[in-house]
Amino acid sequence: MTTNAAAYTALMANRPVILAPMEDVSDPVFRAICREQGADLCFTEFVNVDGLLRGDLRARRKITLAPEDTPTAIQIYGSDPEKLVEAARMAAEAQPFFIDINCGCWVPKIARRGAGAGWLRDLPAMQEMVRAVARAVDLPVTVKTRIGWGDGEPAVPEMVRRLEDAGAAGITLHCRTAKQRHEGDADWTWAALARELVRVPVTVNGGIVQAEDVPRALAETGCAAAMIARAAIGNPWIFREARAALAGWPIVRPTAEERLALCRRHFTLASAARDERAGICAVRRHLGSYVSGLPGSAELRRRLHEHYTLAGCLEILHQFEEDLDRHRGDDAA
Repeated sequence: MTTNAAAYTALMANRPVILAPMEDVSDPVFRAICREQGADLCFTEFVNVDGLLRGDLRARRKITLAPEDTPTAIQIYGSDPEKLVEAARMAAEAQPFFIDINCGCWVPKIARRGAGAGWLRDLPAMQEMVRAVARAVDLPVTVKTRIGWGDGEPAVPEMVRRLEDAGAAGITLHCRTAKQRHEGDADWTWAALARELVRVPVTVNGGIVQAEDVPRALAETGCAAAMIARAAIGNPWIFREARAALAGWPIVRPTAEERLALCRRHFTLASAARDERAGICAVRRHLGSYVSGLPGSAELRRRLHEHYTLAGCLEILHQFEEDLDRHRGDDAA
């Protein structure tokens, strides 16, 4: 076993809680924030192999990892096995913790080209593609996929056995079909079955909407890890809460002050990491959860969406917090 494979196995043996790969979400800034809150492992955004191989700056940025950005896995996607192999070699040069292949994205413009969940339509081809990538790099190679395309009974037993045979070091199973998208309940029994059928670590994904779901998902499936996706958007505290839930400790929800402070920090870090306008825009999809439930939150979001400067956003947040304190003082009186 290589050093990297041993490190991967050791991490997964501790039942980690993982930040999922999400486009325009799991960027370096949000990975750092989630890691501070207790995420054991983070994934990059999806990296398009076609863009990476033609030198697209955005794709290159996604595979650029700072020394402190660890442990992080780089996730790649594409429909051409040869390009996936070449892209995996490029990604390996960035020294991620491991490389993951996206075989679960249902978005039509990706899946209809045979990438992402498109691989689920041809399991033998998926197997040989994973085999080629796993042989091409020294790092562990994992696969994130769904339980099936959605035509008939999911072929989970055949799929996970093929992936293990191809050399996948681990499997993340989103427990919905591609046709379900994010609709309907995730069926964790498929993750439990996968865990019984293969020796490599299996991560359960899908249907984890609050911290309390993490110990339940792990108990019901016996999986090595739980992956949190949309529930983490604007709510990085879910990792802290999940760690508490796993330990049997009381869950402490973030205060209004804590949420506003992290919102300010996210704006600041994102503006520094990109150009100012792009940084401001990157934080916007988190705003709903950052300020959810606070009095006047809808108006706050509206005002923040009108500003494209860091100074303007910070001033709005400062005024909002002062008003919040003033209302509390009035209520106490």
